[in-house]
Amino acid sequence: MQFETIVFERQDGYAELRLNRPDTLNSFNSQMHEEVATALDQVATGNDIRALFLTAAGKGFCAGQDLNDRNVKAGSSVDLGQTLDTLYNPLIRRLRELPLPVVCGVNGVAAGAGANVALAADIVVAARSARFIQAFCKIGLLPDSGGTWVLPRLLGDARARAQALLGEPIGAEQAADWGMIYKCVDDAALRDTCIELCRHFATQPTRGLAAIKQALLASWDHSLDTQLDFERDVQRELGRSDDYREGVAAFLEKRKPEFRGS
Repeated sequence: MQFETIVFERQDGYAELRLNRPDTLNSFNSQMHEEVATALDQVATGNDIRALFLTAAGKGFCAGQDLNDRNVKAGSSVDLGQTLDTLYNPLIRRLRELPLPVVCGVNGVAAGAGANVALAADIVVAARSARFIQAFCKIGLLPDSGGTWVLPRLLGDARARAQALLGEPIGAEQAADWGMIYKCVDDAALRDTCIELCRHFATQPTRGLAAIKQALLASWDHSLDTQLDFERDVQRELGRSDDYREGVAAFLEKRKPEFRGS
């Protein structure tokens, strides 16, 4: 498929998905949602893809929703709930549930839904010039795309409330200091840092990494007893995997393991 709003490239062991509407700060319109969903279908079904690098073209990561697609005329209204149901919520769920690591490189401003799409990745690396802005309060909305779920978990209640109610920008260094993202790097190092992470993940036991994602996500809704049982059941399955056998054999033979993701 020929994409117009994104760039999707398969690399050696991983894939890169680059938002590509730089003239609009990569804001989402319906076409971009459709193309991102198609690309993620390929990621989920591609046996040769063991990590995803999500980033964007131009000077900004994503400004959220393209408001030209949601222009509300006087006396009319728009069903934003339907937009979330059909576009943003499936995207956030998909990124969280992909059975492989998602590395997001935030190369500039990430605002509104754009910030929360970035935060749906497993590992977020931001350029020093990047900023995260929960801009919803500026137009009479609440943080969506998982914003009200992820912010308290990453920032704590006090900082989450301030971010949601004030919409103040958070610089990349502060975001890293607060535990909102994994790492802040110099702008020139962003791409290489993310690619290095993806190349690393492409050599790792993919099923095990997918299980880690699944277990961490499930833990928010589980008691300790429930989580212990969950870990037992998933570990039982992982113990039957080729990668586990290879990992143990490599350890005993004092060599580097050759994981196949199976």
